[in-house]
Amino acid sequence: MTDWAAIDRLLLRDRWIVGGCVAAIAVLAWLWLWREWAAMAPDTSMPGMEMPSAEMASPSDPAAYLASAFVMWFLMMIAMMLPSAAQMIMLYGGLARGARNGQALLAPTSIFAGAYLTVWGVFSALAALAQWLLVRSGAVSEIYLAFGNQRVCGALLIAAGLYQATPLKRACLQNCRSPMSFLMQFWRPGWAGAARLGLTHGIYCLGCCAFLMTLLFVFGVMNLVWVATLALFVLAEKVLPIGPLVGVAAGVVSALIGLVMVVGVPLSA
Repeated sequence: MTDWAAIDRLLLRDRWIVGGCVAAIAVLAWLWLWREWAAMAPDTSMPGMEMPSAEMASPSDPAAYLASAFVMWFLMMIAMMLPSAAQMIMLYGGLARGARNGQALLAPTSIFAGAYLTVWGVFSALAALAQWLLVRSGAVSEIYLAFGNQRVCGALLIAAGLYQATPLKRACLQNCRSPMSFLMQFWRPGWAGAARLGLTHGIYCLGCCAFLMTLLFVFGVMNLVWVATLALFVLAEKVLPIGPLVGVAAGVVSALIGLVMVVGVPLSA
């Protein structure tokens, strides 16, 4: 005979289930990035640092190129952003369960997480479009997917650094750093409420990190070292007690390096 009580107890441990699902999705995304690096790294001049877009369709075929670029960007965003959103997703699952007298609510939690990722999916589509346009114009290398002009790279670093100190950045970061406060402020019941909460959190997260993601065009899109570095920085900024100070310090460093690049000082021999 089926032990329904044991099954109910298992389902009620949704915090662990949700956490495990989030971790599994993030790990799979990172494994995809690693697989791509392993396949492409032998063809690079600096193995492990830059990845050419050898498996991406030709820019002369817009539909195929945009599709492959979108998949690349979206999986990068999942790998980079989902770990920092895990606390919010698990807390939402717990509160949603409490609102239904202890019933496990994996479906609303999935809707919340899916809505959050939808925001980054839209960003990925725009990033893929920008990548295609920049490659077609010659501003970005088709091989390494990075700007070849040092001053343009410097300008992006300055912009990203200055943004770290803006009120908009601080407001977005505060909502990302305070899951309970965010959920209490924007809470809505039901599946529609889950979608609204997920979209709202995704928009705040986008406002917090979108400028950082544009720096991939400086370091090289799919440069695995910098993808991991940015992911760790985002996680530290949102989770560590000194996260806001880390963000401001990184912004100062970014702006200074960008200024050096803009004035024309060579950073490599």
